[in-house]
Amino acid sequence: MDLFVQTLGAGPGTDGILTCNKSDVMGYFDGNTVTAIWNYAQHFAMNDNSFGTTFGPSTPGALNLIAGQTNGATPTDLSGNTIGGTVIGDPRPALDDCSPGGGGKPNQIIVSGKNIGDLLNVRGVTWGFFQGGFKPTSRNALNHATCGTSHTGSDGIPKGDYIPHHEPFQYFQSTVNPHHLPPASIANIGKTDQANHQYDLSDFLDALNADNLPEVTFLKARGFEDGHAGYSDPLAEQRFLVDIINRLQQSPEWGDTAVIISYDDSDGWYDQVMSPIVSPSNTAADALNGPGNCGTSAPGSQQGKCGYGPRLPLMIISPFAKANFVDGTLTDQSSILRFIEDNWGTGRIGGGSSDATAGTLLNMFDFSHRRDDLLILDPATGQTTGGDQDAE
Repeated sequence: MDLFVQTLGAGPGTDGILTCNKSDVMGYFDGNTVTAIWNYAQHFAMNDNSFGTTFGPSTPGALNLIAGQTNGATPTDLSGNTIGGTVIGDPRPALDDCSPGGGGKPNQIIVSGKNIGDLLNVRGVTWGFFQGGFKPTSRNALNHATCGTSHTGSDGIPKGDYIPHHEPFQYFQSTVNPHHLPPASIANIGKTDQANHQYDLSDFLDALNADNLPEVTFLKARGFEDGHAGYSDPLAEQRFLVDIINRLQQSPEWGDTAVIISYDDSDGWYDQVMSPIVSPSNTAADALNGPGNCGTSAPGSQQGKCGYGPRLPLMIISPFAKANFVDGTLTDQSSILRFIEDNWGTGRIGGGSSDATAGTLLNMFDFSHRRDDLLILDPATGQTTGGDQDAE
């Protein structure tokens, strides 16, 4: 993890290596900038030993969150985004109207197997994935959706609110909402209907205001607020997080809520810690320890799943989170999946899912003591709006 300056900086110097005044890859944001993130960390719990389940960009991370699995992609080997049926890049969900091109064009895939939505449905647990920009701006005569909303990003360029390859449930036949249909009613949010548990962020706010949040809720920001380097930034991300967390704390839902802040990859905000390799892989795409080499995989094992990937932030904000606590338990993206499985008794995904070996999040909680204090922050500055407040 020591070649970021040479390979990812703003431009080469005369000797082929980046000079200090041209490099933009070695820096950090402290509490003077991302003040809200700092405040959350000091008042709640974080993990400093958490990693991407595999190396790769957004789609593998999103899939690992809900399935612990990136294998099972068809068709495969498209534009270098899959290898041997395993997703290693950012192909789009083929069944999603709002994927570029639509209708299963090249660079689009379907993923087989189960995800956590399937398991929650069997148990009768309400759930939903809410993503900014999911609500269509128009439909054609066949009722196919166009997702056309956008906002100016941190780079000054318009960025589409809805990013299809950030919506993992859209890759699966069982959980896709191909035409981005709305829920039948606010009361139906979280239940199986024409929306099939896939919603716009506005639906989350409607459900919250109606005191009807699904038991398991995934939130994804609009593109310009998702924290991705380039088109977004940590302050845009902070606005999104603070607005949502303030609303949750001031709702009747808060006393039984755990907010888990996680990331689908490091894409642009890199970390120097070398991850433990728990999932070896030896494909033409692997290059961690040399061409075709990411450890030595066992004969017959699924390939293209080199991991753990880079270290990523992980934070829990909850009345049950330990205060100002840093957990060193080895965890990964599928640890969140395992937490959901264990809490609602769904059982495991199976089929090679990393949920079976994921580390626990429970060390960041103290379920014997529910805290009554609130931490309401200013979305623009991240500062407290009058200090800790007592819950009503």
